[in-house]
Amino acid sequence: MVVRTGAQRLAEDPGLVPDGRLGLITNFTGVLPDLTPTSVALRAAGLPLTALFGPEHGLRGTAQAGASEGEGVDPDTGLPVFDTYERHGEALDDLFDGVDVLLFDIQDIGTRFYTYVWTMYDCQQAVARLGKPFVVLDRPNPLGGVRVEGPMLQPGFESFVGRAPIPLRHGLTAGELALQFGTATVIELEGWTRDSRGVEPWVPPSPNMPTPDTALVYPGTGLFEGTNLSEGRGTTRPFETIGAPYVDDRFVPVLRDLGLPGVVFRRTWFEPVFSKYAGQAVSGVQLHLVDREAFEPVRTALEMLRVLNELYSDDFALLPSLDKLWGSDSLRKALEAGDDPLDLLPAATTPAGWTRPGALLYEGDAR
Repeated sequence: MVVRTGAQRLAEDPGLVPDGRLGLITNFTGVLPDLTPTSVALRAAGLPLTALFGPEHGLRGTAQAGASEGEGVDPDTGLPVFDTYERHGEALDDLFDGVDVLLFDIQDIGTRFYTYVWTMYDCQQAVARLGKPFVVLDRPNPLGGVRVEGPMLQPGFESFVGRAPIPLRHGLTAGELALQFGTATVIELEGWTRDSRGVEPWVPPSPNMPTPDTALVYPGTGLFEGTNLSEGRGTTRPFETIGAPYVDDRFVPVLRDLGLPGVVFRRTWFEPVFSKYAGQAVSGVQLHLVDREAFEPVRTALEMLRVLNELYSDDFALLPSLDKLWGSDSLRKALEAGDDPLDLLPAATTPAGWTRPGALLYEGDAR
């Protein structure tokens, strides 16, 4: 079945949103199936779009992680572009003075520590304080809507890579998350079910998310940002390629002997052009996905961390950011104590403390 996004539905039926001046939180992933930017399509449909708001990486996606493009004028529409990145409280509220209704249309990738849904969260809270409507133009979760993996975010570990208690791989769309976070209207997807992915065409949602496979490994290998290993930034296969100068020929054979589902490990060498070990020769592993339905990204990453901790205890190091990525200090403490991090995974499919929304927006296997 053909999937129709919330943006496509709104462009075809402008009456789906309340009257008033519209602001749109979006970026280069906010497009229709023919790749027309949502902002252009909404203006062509006669909707009174008055301002655009960009997240991390910026409206056009030229900024690397931890940066944005600033403010300016969108060349496609002539509309002013405001930067939401790292704005909070009154500074964020002030951005929305000139709009009556705020729309959100950005492609998420289904992992808690990816920042776009937290831009949505912060902006949703801001317009709630201002008493203005918040509308999500929903898009598919490219990891599907069935699998939930990893722990809940614990109190005290909130940050811009996790504002609210949701699992690491949450299995929800942005619209479903918005309904969990507060008051929102969702222009729902049509033709998408929980047991499908269906992000076509794939527009890389950020500079280091080039393929759907990158998004699928990311809930696990994204944790390597909290270690002294390269997570592959500065290569053509970020998050699918992991390594450090101290990794030798022992690593890959041990990983292969584990028989982890859906993945084959290959020893590789690379030289990042930026980020960790930029300009240095690095040895490590590339993850090759051979069964995407069987693959378990979080479990796979925990096994990789355990093996690294055992083989390279003199060199392997954890960074403070690991606690924010994991959502608590339990993973760091387990590795420091030499405990098996797999013991941290929920015994059941759904982590303790996680309740799916009372009414999921989409049908399909929602175990």
